[in-house]
Amino acid sequence: MSFSGFRVRHPGISKVIDSLWIVPFFLFCLIFEIIPILVLVRDSFVSSTGTVTFSNYLGLKEPVYMLSFWNSIRLSAITAFLGTVFGTFIGYSILKTRKRWLKELFTALANVTTNFAGAPLAFAFIIILGANGVVTLIFAQVLNIQLYPQFQIYSYAGLVIAYTYFQLPLMILLIIPSFAGLQKEWREAAVNMGATTFVYWRYIGLPILAPSLIAGFVLLFANAYGAYATAYTLVASKLMLVTTQIAFVIRGEVIHDPGLARAMATVSLVIMGICIAIYKVAISYAPGAEK
Repeated sequence: MSFSGFRVRHPGISKVIDSLWIVPFFLFCLIFEIIPILVLVRDSFVSSTGTVTFSNYLGLKEPVYMLSFWNSIRLSAITAFLGTVFGTFIGYSILKTRKRWLKELFTALANVTTNFAGAPLAFAFIIILGANGVVTLIFAQVLNIQLYPQFQIYSYAGLVIAYTYFQLPLMILLIIPSFAGLQKEWREAAVNMGATTFVYWRYIGLPILAPSLIAGFVLLFANAYGAYATAYTLVASKLMLVTTQIAFVIRGEVIHDPGLARAMATVSLVIMGICIAIYKVAISYAPGAEK
């Protein structure tokens, strides 16, 4: 290979030069990911006086923080489940669309909407489903249905809808390659042996897609668990979540305890790490994955 105008003939030197291209990426990960994580874990065991302590983690046993973890886990699980179920059906429908331009349009739309989150998404839902939102007024004036006060976008139910909005397209993008990995010969062989559509999906399709569905679910769970701006904009302190509690504790709006915030962040980091580990194992068994 050539490098800076010189031709390298020795294979050992060539491999060393090729490996140098990974150095910038490694430095980026080291500076912006590895070192901050190590500092976070270290500081979670440090008290306000600079001594080593476990009091930051013991403080997580308070009901308010236990409830925050429960709310975050429950919200993440519900929206991940909804995104997995509906995203799978929609992704299959997109893949089976005969017109190529329509398939590309839906895929591009899913790619755009999955990145539309945070505060802009929250404000969009307020405009649509707020107390004076467009859909709210249409329901009231045209259908004579009053959404409020039974339903409020500034509530747990509203947060589920908002989270599902950006969870759904993410699952679509994740599941389409797995559907494409299903061989047509498997379906044809099952039909030739007398299997119905239900039998095919029950005993062949779904078992093969199970790793992809598990991987998608845990990735959606992690995606929802780490969300902050959407939850803060819609519910703020009305609904206690881990991400919003970390911000409140750091800013000192009720109590100023950075050590406690670091402990919550470290526990959340462990939860996210477990999700990523499950995802990596599951996706390795997905259709089309390199073995």
